[in-house]
Amino acid sequence: MKLPDPATTLSNVNVLLVNEGLSVVAGTLILIIGWIAATWAKRLTARGLAHLPIDLTLKPLIASLVRYAILIVTVILVLGQFGVQTTSLIAVLGAAGLAIGLALQGTLANVAAGVMLLVLRPFRVGHYVQAGGQNGTVREIGLFTTVMTTRDLIYVSVPNSAIFSGTIVNYTREPLRRVTFCVPVDIVNDMDKVDAAIMAGITGDSHALQTPKPWVGVEAIEEYTVQMRVRCYVKSEDYWRARASLQRSAITAVVKAGILTAVTRQAPVVRNEPDTRWTRLKPVPSEPLPPAEQPSATKQAAE
Repeated sequence: MKLPDPATTLSNVNVLLVNEGLSVVAGTLILIIGWIAATWAKRLTARGLAHLPIDLTLKPLIASLVRYAILIVTVILVLGQFGVQTTSLIAVLGAAGLAIGLALQGTLANVAAGVMLLVLRPFRVGHYVQAGGQNGTVREIGLFTTVMTTRDLIYVSVPNSAIFSGTIVNYTREPLRRVTFCVPVDIVNDMDKVDAAIMAGITGDSHALQTPKPWVGVEAIEEYTVQMRVRCYVKSEDYWRARASLQRSAITAVVKAGILTAVTRQAPVVRNEPDTRWTRLKPVPSEPLPPAEQPSATKQAAE
């Protein structure tokens, strides 16, 4: 058996180390450059989209897709430096994707729900909604979760599948919203005067819209109270400020017009009771009790 020439073997090893070393260095450089390029591409894309008339919901999603596309190309180039065939790689990735998809059904359901939310667009960034059991202002619609902030500035992240599978209530999508509240007044008032006073109060408020026209009417008649129902349309973004302002304007107008507000009443009760020392308001101490009216031991114990 002929042994290989040591010089030739050493030369082949040197060539192999040099070639593989160059491949490792080139692959590392491609990976670093691709990662940096993906990060900068996302930032530049988001900065460029900020000046375009595109929905705020789509801007972060487009920037993220650009980053992921560059990262995928970078990984393919790095694998190509090590002699990996892209055709076989695609087959392997397809099988791995199928296995991962079966294992992550819940996560993929969030992705599918996120895509449907972006397509159907039941709400947008900045809308105040009730969805997934939470109330808040939408800050971001991602592929997996939707980020909202409550009115007391609490961060809430809701899975997209929980939002898409439930009822979505959008409070700010429509430009107008109706404010409804009741003003209780005393039943002895002149109802025409009450109507005129409340209507003057709400129409004079700066938040009230004159189209559609405000409405005032009797909601319910109680024992000593008449509930006056007020309906008025305002801009959706001013709803909470307008509601407080309109109620203040209505009650202020009622008081200035001299209208009596509702109060509870207590009527005296008159009963036919026997005239004894126990039923008199001011019993006479010197008056002795008759034997028939003296309290028994059982009654004293109970008292």
